[in-house]
Amino acid sequence: MIRKILVPVRGDGKGDNVLAHAAALAHRYNAHIEIVHCRPRPEDLMPYGVHIPEFLRKQIIKQSYEVADQEEAGLRSELEVLAKKLKLDASGANIGKVATVSFVEEAGRQVDVIKRHGRLADMIAVAKPDRDRNLGHNTLKAALFHSGRPVLMCPPADPSPTTLGAKVSIAWNGSAESARALSQCKSVLRSADKIWVLSNGADSGPGTTVDDLTAYLALHGISAEVEKFSAKRDIGGELLRVSAGLGADMMIMGAYGDSHERETVFGGNTQTIVDTATKPVLLNH
Repeated sequence: MIRKILVPVRGDGKGDNVLAHAAALAHRYNAHIEIVHCRPRPEDLMPYGVHIPEFLRKQIIKQSYEVADQEEAGLRSELEVLAKKLKLDASGANIGKVATVSFVEEAGRQVDVIKRHGRLADMIAVAKPDRDRNLGHNTLKAALFHSGRPVLMCPPADPSPTTLGAKVSIAWNGSAESARALSQCKSVLRSADKIWVLSNGADSGPGTTVDDLTAYLALHGISAEVEKFSAKRDIGGELLRVSAGLGADMMIMGAYGDSHERETVFGGNTQTIVDTATKPVLLNH
């Protein structure tokens, strides 16, 4: 069961959308959302190898902390207003009974904060990376490769989803990554109203076919329909098209069977989905 969802935020304008996606899941599972605001330490922002007089260094650091405190207060205020709008309980008295939320402030690199807090979360919700502005790639990468947890990638949505996890598709090719995604997301599947297994016929041989998968899911009391499609190229794009055509509100898939660097440079199914998805995707590595 999903009990804790981590939402790392910073002042990039994407936190509202991610929190709205997390709230839709939190209401479904009566889960707790932990919002973590990561702010850089002024000491880490000082130019390396450049001599700065000590009095000036102290002044810069002091002013940087003051600005950071103001930004934190503003962000916290905005998130509190949004949490009320999303009907998230911030009292701390009803955790596990209704959808709840708390706010944590931590100084340091965002990738390090995500590693630490993410490892004891059931899911991490992050914004879909923005290639044009070069935003979000490190956040997604840190969550996927260093937390060991499922990562919900949230594309921009207007209006924001009010229901998530009701109709779910699974991208299946019999790989270790897709098997890991299946294992880590059983709680999502158990609560779903409709499940489709998406396959182009590729698998890893006996024991990993879609029929083997549906039989395995049945052992766990999970019923799923198989949706086959034909694609040799642009499999990632076809997965998104088929999933959307079925009306799924979320797709589950294993991520980066090849290395992240290789797919980023040369392309790959996961990178296609990261770049072009318009619906939430629950990624696992």
